[in-house]
Amino acid sequence: MALFKRRTVGKPGEWYYCLRHQKVEEGPECRAADRFGPYPTREEATHAMDTARERNLEWETDPKWHDKDGQGEGRGDGQGEQTS
Repeated sequence: MALFKRRTVGKPGEWYYCLRHQKVEEGPECRAADRFGPYPTREEATHAMDTARERNLEWETDPKWHDKDGQGEGRGDGQGEQTS
């Protein structure tokens, strides 16, 4: 007996954006590594790539993750030394 059952049918109202097929799907049709979601609405799933782009830009410009001189601090892996 399998410990984990593969869910073949999604729940109604769960929306995903498939990266492989570049389309919105209701319920998980493709494997998890190939999709973003779930989103509560089709509209939100439609804008999944825009949302990801915005979040990436926020991260890239977040001063907590980037130091002023480019030396060690703010590496994001807990290894950078904090200075005040």
